[in-house]
Amino acid sequence: MKILIVDDEKDVELLFRQKFRKEVKSGVLELAFAFSGEEALEVLDSEHPPKVVYVFSDINMPGMSGLELLNKVKSHFPEIQVSMISAYGDSQNYEKAMQSGAKEFFTKPIDFESLKVEVNKLIESQK
Repeated sequence: MKILIVDDEKDVELLFRQKFRKEVKSGVLELAFAFSGEEALEVLDSEHPPKVVYVFSDINMPGMSGLELLNKVKSHFPEIQVSMISAYGDSQNYEKAMQSGAKEFFTKPIDFESLKVEVNKLIESQK
């Protein structure tokens, strides 16, 4: 199963690779990274159909915001599930994300135990 992590902070890649090392090493999970909303859409457009089944995106990014990306993913790739992350647990972003079809909403610092539960549910549903 392939997930795409979208965040303008490059150190997020190292963090995700550490936290999901076991799943990646065993071959049950493939991680892809994009550092902008535009780059994320390029990744999704590069495979037909996209192999990505889950997008995990920061909300606050320069250029295209995570909420804009969520809307584009949901309109072009409705089968892909999207969860949002924000440094701010504000209810306005939460409401917008959920109304736009987000599966989950996480706040930074990321609770990787909760995220792993979510990812493991997806892995099970793909079997």
